[in-house]
Amino acid sequence: MKDLSAEKSAAAAEINNRLFFRFFQAANTLHTKGTQALEEVGVTTQQWSVLGALSRPQAAGGMTVGELSTFLLVSRQNLTGILGRLERDGYIRRATAEEDRRSRRIRLTPEGEKLWATLDPLIRAFYDKALKGLSFDDRLTLIHYINLLQRNMSQI
Repeated sequence: MKDLSAEKSAAAAEINNRLFFRFFQAANTLHTKGTQALEEVGVTTQQWSVLGALSRPQAAGGMTVGELSTFLLVSRQNLTGILGRLERDGYIRRATAEEDRRSRRIRLTPEGEKLWATLDPLIRAFYDKALKGLSFDDRLTLIHYINLLQRNMSQI
């Protein structure tokens, strides 16, 4: 007689491996295809994420590098180059924060706001294609499980 618990354990290990590998593949595909979706305006997925974070009403007063880093779950070092390019191209500006003169807040410039308005329909079209076949409820459920996974991983 076979040991069912050993088989179940091996199956669980295989499923776990497949799941995390699929997340890895999905992240890479998002980066590649997302950048392709915006290539006509020359924006990468990393720039898209920063512009999107800064375009939110909650960021109307700007965000510090630390706040952006925490919000996007990327290192400050990874943000440095992205912010430099966006600033060079005139899409963001860094200004001394009024509440703390040692801190600098990053905001979209009027040119950055125009760029975001140009990106919005391209991003929405990308979302529609990427999420094809997922109902509204499916999308909410997926958000729930990704949030749970993210929370668990952040506690490791």
